[in-house]
Amino acid sequence: MSKVKTSFFCQNCGTQSAKWLGRCTSCGEWNTFVEEVIESSDSARTTWTTDRTNRRTSKPVALSEINYNDQKRIVLEDKELSRVLGGGIVPGSVVLFGGEPGIGKSTLMLQVALQLKNNKVLYVSGEESEQQIKMRAERMDSFSENCYILSETSTQNIFKQIEILKPELLIIDSIQTLNTSRLDSASGSISQVRECTSELMKFAKETGTPVFLIGHITKDGMLAGPKVLEHMVDTVLQFEGDRHNVYRILRTTKNRFGSSSELGIYEMNSLGLMEVPNPSEILLSQRENSLSGVTIGATLEGNRPLLIEIQSLVSPATYGTPQRSSTGFDYKRLNMLLAVLEKRGGHKLTMQDVFLNIAGGLKVDDPALDLAVVVSIISSLKDTPVNTDICFTAEVGLGGEIRSINRVENRISEAAKLGFKKIYISKFNQKNLSQNNLEIEILAVSKLNQVLSVLF
Repeated sequence: MSKVKTSFFCQNCGTQSAKWLGRCTSCGEWNTFVEEVIESSDSARTTWTTDRTNRRTSKPVALSEINYNDQKRIVLEDKELSRVLGGGIVPGSVVLFGGEPGIGKSTLMLQVALQLKNNKVLYVSGEESEQQIKMRAERMDSFSENCYILSETSTQNIFKQIEILKPELLIIDSIQTLNTSRLDSASGSISQVRECTSELMKFAKETGTPVFLIGHITKDGMLAGPKVLEHMVDTVLQFEGDRHNVYRILRTTKNRFGSSSELGIYEMNSLGLMEVPNPSEILLSQRENSLSGVTIGATLEGNRPLLIEIQSLVSPATYGTPQRSSTGFDYKRLNMLLAVLEKRGGHKLTMQDVFLNIAGGLKVDDPALDLAVVVSIISSLKDTPVNTDICFTAEVGLGGEIRSINRVENRISEAAKLGFKKIYISKFNQKNLSQNNLEIEILAVSKLNQVLSVLF
């Protein structure tokens, strides 16, 4: 009998060490090393078998001879998820899907399994029983003959059922609940998560079967498990939003088969997660009267133009030190814009509390929203509403100049489609605009004071 081999792993970043360390040399965290078994004494270990008849052979192939057009993507009914994935599910791809508890990860994956009525789907759950999943499917009022449910946590048993069923799509809920007999450590440990993912990766690449892995996240919002997990998979999706709010945002942080900056928006209701085809409409609040401190800015999320509402509240500081608060917008950039208003605009904000909020729960980092943020702050400071049919999209520089942005035509078209009458852009973007017949007035400016003097 061979000796059991153990090693120490950092529970924060996954760094391996031969001995215990008080502080991780990679991430710098203290007391995160835990001893785990990396090789069991049991010699009768099994894993994904490689003797399948449809296994891909590994041999050198000339680049000119490779034809990727033979691998057609699996088309999804869910247009939002299809856009985020880059146009559908790529055969043999491994997608890691993370999000907070209760955000709707399992609901969305079950919807995908039920919508693919022409493809055999195996939904493996290590957290719920078959009866619980059936109850959720009935609440969604959806049914599919090709959707199979398996409640199992052992990868060896899962691969046995895969050999029998031969699914065209595999969904794992969740990767932290799986365990392999190759290791004696507990489920959810660094070594178990890495080893189980490696086995599923091997299965996906050799058979061309796409695999979706649902993953837990830590209290910091990062995907639980070793950081190498995100490097192993092909696509990483992040489900965001407040579980007490009806809207959910699906982002892609890594995608080997498409853009890594796409975004999809869903609405949670009694039937599950519904697609939001025109998110600009739901991101703009319905107001009967004009309110001060509210402006509309045009931004881009991936290839999708969005019009979002910026809300500001400026009031005299109650205490000695004024407060600065930002929700959904970069806090440091807010302070920079306030300094520009002080220095270049002559507006006294030193003793004012400033609160900024991006409506709809979005988190944006597009500099094209600078002008909308600045106008919103001055509108609240002077308690003067901005006309609701005016939109803004431009970057504000440190000298108070209005700088150009990219893809301004897409932003203007989105504003015109939603019925806005005027849009402020940079003077330097005007020369690149093609002639169009959009029913919207384009106001090109070069200085911040030009905008503020007209509006206020």
